[in-house]
Amino acid sequence: MKLVFLVSLFASAVLSAEAPKPKPKPEFQYQTEGIAISVPSADEPRVASFGVGTIQAAAKYLNDGAVCWVREKTCVNCHTTGPYMVERPGLSMFLGLPNEEILADFVKTVPEKISPQKETEKDGLKYYPGSWTSIWRSLGLAEWDKHVTGKLSEHTDRSLREMFSRQSADGSFVSFGEVEIPHITTDFELTLQAARAVTVAPDWLSSLRDKELVARVDRMKAWLKSAKPKNDYDRVLRLQLAHFMPDLVNTAERDSALQLLSSKQHADGGWSTRDMSAIQDWHFKMSDTVVKLINGLPDAAKPESDAYMTAFAIVLMRQSQVPASDARIQKALAWLKREQRISGRWWMHSLYRGNYHYITYIATTQAIKAFALCGELDGMKHE
Repeated sequence: MKLVFLVSLFASAVLSAEAPKPKPKPEFQYQTEGIAISVPSADEPRVASFGVGTIQAAAKYLNDGAVCWVREKTCVNCHTTGPYMVERPGLSMFLGLPNEEILADFVKTVPEKISPQKETEKDGLKYYPGSWTSIWRSLGLAEWDKHVTGKLSEHTDRSLREMFSRQSADGSFVSFGEVEIPHITTDFELTLQAARAVTVAPDWLSSLRDKELVARVDRMKAWLKSAKPKNDYDRVLRLQLAHFMPDLVNTAERDSALQLLSSKQHADGGWSTRDMSAIQDWHFKMSDTVVKLINGLPDAAKPESDAYMTAFAIVLMRQSQVPASDARIQKALAWLKREQRISGRWWMHSLYRGNYHYITYIATTQAIKAFALCGELDGMKHE
C-alpha cells in the first residue's frame, strides 16, 4: 500500500513538473506610471446617455493607451499607436491636437538612411520583413502632416521612401504576420494602407520626380486595381480605395461593394467583423490558436454585431457619399450610442489572442471617426 502511494505521489510530481502553468490573466490593458487601464470586458456597464462627456472619455482612453504603449513598449503597432496616429490627427478639430509624445516615438523609428531590403521566404510565402511597421508609421506621419502641420515633413517623406523599399515585385505589400483581425490580415488591406499614406501626405505624390519611386507607385496602383479579393472584407475595402484613389475603382465595382456591405447589416443596426470572412480566409496561414478562439466564441454559429465593423461600415458609407441621414447609417449610429461603455470604450472581443482585447482600442478609434463623419461631434469643434 505504501509502495502504491509513493508511486502515485511520484507520478503526480512528474506530471505537475511537466504540465505547463497557465499564464495569469492580465489585470491591465495598458499601464505605466500614473495610468492604469483595465482589460476591456463585456461586463463593463454601458453609458447611461451618449454625449460630449462620453466622447471625451473615449478620447482620453485613446490618448492614455497610446502614451502607455510608447512608454512601456515603444514600437509602432497596428492595434494602439498605429490607429492613434492614423485617425487621431483627423479628429483634431473636435478633440484638440493629438499627443506629440506619440509623434516623437514614430519619428525616431524612421531610418536615417534608406537601405535596400532583402526578401524573405517562410512557409512558402515571400515577403519583406518590417513592411507593415513601415506602412503604419508612414501613414501615421502622413496623417499628422495633413491635419496638424498642413505640410509635408522631411521625416514623413523619408518614411514613405523607405516604405517602398519593402514593396514586392508585383506592386503589393505582403502581409506576413498573423495579427489583430482585421488589421494586416490580407495583402489588399495592407497595400491599401500604403496607398492611403501616399495619398494623404501633403503634395508627396504631386511633387514626386524619382523615376524608380514613380514606377513603384504605379505598380502598387496597378496591383490594387486588379487584385482578386481574398474575402468580403477585401471586397468592401474597394470603397475605401475608391475614396483615396478614385481612378482605380469603377462605378459598377463601387455599387457592388456598397450593396455587399449593406447586405451584411444586422437587424439591430450593427455589423459583425466575423461576417466578412471565413476564418481560414483572413490570412494566408491561420494558427490553431486563433481558429479555436473564434470557433469557441459563444456566438460562433451566428456572430453578433460588434463595434469595429459597425463603425467602419459607417466610415465606408460616408466616404462613399452616402448621406448621414440614410436609414442604414442612422441605425448603426444608434447601435454605437447604445454600446459605449462607461470607460469611454467600445467593447469588442479580440479575434487574435483573446487576452488584452486590443481590438477594443481599434474599434473606439473607428467609432469616434464614424460620429465625426456624420456630424455628431460638430458641437465639440475647436476654434
